[in-house]
Amino acid sequence: MELKRVVVTGLGALTPLGNNVNDYWNSLINGVSGAAPIQSFDATEFKTKFACEIKNFDVHDHIDRKDARKLDQFSQYAIVSSSEAMADSGLDLEKLNLDRCGVIWGSGIGGLKSFQDQCEVYFLGGGASKFNPFFIPKMIVDIAPGHISMKYGFRGPNYATVSACASATNALIDSFNLIRLGKADVIISGGSEAAVNQCGIGGFNALRALSTRNDSPETASRPFDKDREGFVLGEGSGALIIEELEHAKARGAKIYAEIVGGGLTADAHHITAPHPEGLGAKNVMIFALEDANLNPEDVDYINVHGTSTPLGDIAETKAIKEVFGQHAYNLNISSTKSMTGHLLGAAGAIEAIACVKAIQEDIVPPTINHFTDDPEIDNDLNFTFNKAQKRTVNVALSNTFGFGGHNTSVILAKYKG
Repeated sequence: MELKRVVVTGLGALTPLGNNVNDYWNSLINGVSGAAPIQSFDATEFKTKFACEIKNFDVHDHIDRKDARKLDQFSQYAIVSSSEAMADSGLDLEKLNLDRCGVIWGSGIGGLKSFQDQCEVYFLGGGASKFNPFFIPKMIVDIAPGHISMKYGFRGPNYATVSACASATNALIDSFNLIRLGKADVIISGGSEAAVNQCGIGGFNALRALSTRNDSPETASRPFDKDREGFVLGEGSGALIIEELEHAKARGAKIYAEIVGGGLTADAHHITAPHPEGLGAKNVMIFALEDANLNPEDVDYINVHGTSTPLGDIAETKAIKEVFGQHAYNLNISSTKSMTGHLLGAAGAIEAIACVKAIQEDIVPPTINHFTDDPEIDNDLNFTFNKAQKRTVNVALSNTFGFGGHNTSVILAKYKG
């Protein structure tokens, strides 16, 4: 069968760098760090006392107070970013076949704060009678796409993808595949996460995954730097309207970019550590390129997973050099996590948006906080250190990898008719 073409026609973002797409993008290209001391709870006793939190955000500006109480923060964030994306897309609900419109959404953890709060009530003496009737619906990951579908009446494919930090990219690739197979016309896709709380910080501290650079939070996320020592936890949401090309053209939609390929692999190696030679990362980029019918030389920009962990950055660099060979030195590479922190299951969504904007505006956002070259990483590669760079971006590849060895790559390209 002939596969249909798939495009992006709407964007929405709620991030530590800005509460809409324009503010987020402007902060990215200006190299702004979203890291600061934690405000949402007292982090005094924790090894890490900072994070990339959303700022100046009041959910009641977007969601009725009564309804907001029934939603965990990760679902609130999902609704807010998807609302921006829907408004941006110009979709008219009265003109859509709602049976062919869906929602596929990623989150690595879901309602962690709701789980924490309910356990606290029970174990501090509330007893079995004090369980909130919305506890389970607030906590489960699939509730976010459920709420979005109910808001817009979308009766097509509706589910959540859960693959740790690869979750949102998984959602985008699933959306891409369903539309190009003719199973849907429009899908709201992306991811959200709200893990900046005691359980989130404490759990990742126990894994020794987080930076503990408490004296300088804004420089703590430093991908590919010799002195990197862990990621910075972030929170937020990103949403993309994924649409079949002819459907978009028929309604005169603005088209941001085309999704042209995706890859999915597993390291099959370790629960948290990457394959030391970057095998899964290498394969997922190869599969994505094959799926897109592109050569390595066609790629202009890679938004890397680049979390600022000692092992992960080395493995991903090895994989890029193996896949792209000499062309690796002609690419722009950057880790926007150096600014946003790591949004876990939402990372792939906001990073795909960064790729879309890079394609649209021919600007590559930087990897900030580079101070010292790491002899184990080839710093002759162009990691776009510290300052954004102008270049024509026709094709961008976005990598996201997750605990459990999950690897995803999605490829976006300039729409050329």
